[in-house]
Amino acid sequence: MQSLRWLTNVVWTQTVKASDLRQKDRASLEKQLEDLKQELLGLRVQKAVAANNAKVLRIKEVRRSIACVLTVITQKQRDQVALLYKGKKYKPLDMRAKKTRAIRRKLSKSERSAKTLRTIKREQNFPARKFALKA
Repeated sequence: MQSLRWLTNVVWTQTVKASDLRQKDRASLEKQLEDLKQELLGLRVQKAVAANNAKVLRIKEVRRSIACVLTVITQKQRDQVALLYKGKKYKPLDMRAKKTRAIRRKLSKSERSAKTLRTIKREQNFPARKFALKA
């Protein structure tokens, strides 16, 4: 237990929540991102100067918070682009439905029913035979 004694004086702060971030506008998200980056820079300097374990743990939280803010910014950006292209004939490649590889390579209905010229001629010249069966 002696090795865990330093945990008692650590101030545990929560990382930012994505649900809270989604309610903010772009400018406030950018401001929060800059603040978090500045905090990370300060924590890295403090870690280099005086190796305090509390600061090392806080670095992890700040990095996750930065990732969360960046994710929300990207999601908002993609939503705006999706609104812009809604109802249009073509969409950017990254906005199209990905689906699975097998589905993307599957033939369409028209491709499946398409026949070659040779097949069409063979079916015309040699139709399927009809047999009358006695009961």
